[in-house]
Amino acid sequence: MSRSIGLGIVGCGRIGALRARLAARHAGVRFIALSDADAASAARVAGLCGAQVHGSDNRAVIEHPEVDAVIVATPEGEHLAPLLAAIACGKPVLVEKPVALTLAEADRAIAAAEAAKVDVRVGYSRRYKDRYLLAKEQVVKGRIGRVLGASARVYNSRAQALAMMGRNPHATPVVDALTYYVDLIGWFLGHPQLVEVYARGQKGVLAAAGHAADDVDYALLTYADGTVVNLAVSYALPSQYPAQGHAARVELIGDAGVMILDDDHTDQLMYSEQGMPHVYLPGEQVNMVFLQSGTPGDWALGEFWGPIANETRAWLDWLVLGSPCALPDARTARATLEATLAIEASVAQRSAVTLPLA
Repeated sequence: MSRSIGLGIVGCGRIGALRARLAARHAGVRFIALSDADAASAARVAGLCGAQVHGSDNRAVIEHPEVDAVIVATPEGEHLAPLLAAIACGKPVLVEKPVALTLAEADRAIAAAEAAKVDVRVGYSRRYKDRYLLAKEQVVKGRIGRVLGASARVYNSRAQALAMMGRNPHATPVVDALTYYVDLIGWFLGHPQLVEVYARGQKGVLAAAGHAADDVDYALLTYADGTVVNLAVSYALPSQYPAQGHAARVELIGDAGVMILDDDHTDQLMYSEQGMPHVYLPGEQVNMVFLQSGTPGDWALGEFWGPIANETRAWLDWLVLGSPCALPDARTARATLEATLAIEASVAQRSAVTLPLA
């Protein structure tokens, strides 16, 4: 049976604004309230989506009597307070990834959610990219047998790394970007227990810009069932590298088959003398771009298409219709956070790290 809901959105940046516009088009959403530390941003987004309430008071939006569910779209290091406030009100939450930047904050959120029996989902939108949904289907159907090993790597430009760490220096490429592929591989594998991480990294242009992050990191993950996974990330490619988000590749090796998922989009190249707006960097134009490489998705003919659109609609469908939702819960997202922190710890210590982390 369907119902209509009121939705509160905390954070009116790029992703919060996008989710607000998508929610406004959903038949099950009857009411939208917005908040942002910058009241002008909330007002601007309210104008785009027709929100009935907007302002700078997060708690007022979360506690509004017409709000039944909450999206937390604040910067990475500011998830906890609105997340706890929504849980205290008994309202289901969609929070952007990672669930937190520390295990202590993740544990606080999990404890609160489980005590209050409130559903918390974390926005790992790669799960809602068509090629990865199709890949999950093949794994579920057993068409490549038992997965023995996997690999994933993601490339991006230093311009995006600097913007990301400019918001929060702890939002490194490992914790804030490779996290998508830690989650994705875990989802494909059925989330076995991770027991050991061995990683190495190399510093360069990001360190020269004043950040502690590596230019490139490689990691080998070993799970309790023996499955091994190789992960890599580099967010130090030249600023004008044509990817507008993730240039990625994922491989799954089973005992009855293999899947190779090329997500670089090098087959969708456009060069424009007029230039194209950058998905992540306001005001920046790029002349050459791998089309469809923007991580959230793309506007086309007045509609937004892609992972964030699919993810937002699926979560709203789950609230309104009870449809299945593939997004991870907070405890699963906490395991993903722990894996990324273990990668960074292994790089720093130059030794293997066993899990769980202290």
